[in-house]
Amino acid sequence: MIEKQLFGATGHKSSRVIFGAAALGAMSQDRAESTFEVLDKFGINHIDVAASYGDAELRLRPWLVENREHVFLATKTAHRDGDGARRQLEESLVRMGVDFVDLIQLHNLTDQEGWERAMKSGGALEGLVRAKEEGLVRFIGVTGHGTYAPEMHTKSLREYDFDSVLVPYNYLMMTNATYAEDFGRLRLLCKEKSVAIQTIKSVAARRWQKGDDAKRFSWYKPISCPEAIKR
Repeated sequence: MIEKQLFGATGHKSSRVIFGAAALGAMSQDRAESTFEVLDKFGINHIDVAASYGDAELRLRPWLVENREHVFLATKTAHRDGDGARRQLEESLVRMGVDFVDLIQLHNLTDQEGWERAMKSGGALEGLVRAKEEGLVRFIGVTGHGTYAPEMHTKSLREYDFDSVLVPYNYLMMTNATYAEDFGRLRLLCKEKSVAIQTIKSVAARRWQKGDDAKRFSWYKPISCPEAIKR
């Protein structure tokens, strides 16, 4: 079984490995069900999905009928206005057949223009805070891809007490001195505020290149050496 630890200040003891449900988006329901058996086998109790992951939320729905109370359920919205974010959250609830999610995350909030729209009056954050007050969501987080993610997350945490962040962390990115410095500042701030940190792209080797002929199951070329993955 995969070990568990507290997820920030939420009170939830989350499996150290979170299931990123993007892969479900293009799966048949039968294949999705076999994937859920793996989650059960290893005690993974935290699901991370998004409205933009194809049919992923729909694939989760039958499994959640029996397992909703046993998992921490997170989804995401890419809308930057309050009405749009609220509407997308409600659509996610319908697709998954649930009354609330544990965590709603502002998806890839790493550009200045989008950040300003989300944070201003009438923006996505205001809409999600209202949804939290109404019991549609318990916690609010922010996610990001790319080299600006830790810097922008730090800015977000100084604007609002988000419950979690999601950020890339791997050997290659941490060889970038600026990124490593930004990540270090974010980590210390999250520790100070008891904010949960979720790391992604841990087995990324590099970006895809034109000559790569391998099947592309991810946004990046992954490490393939078992010993390197183990380390």
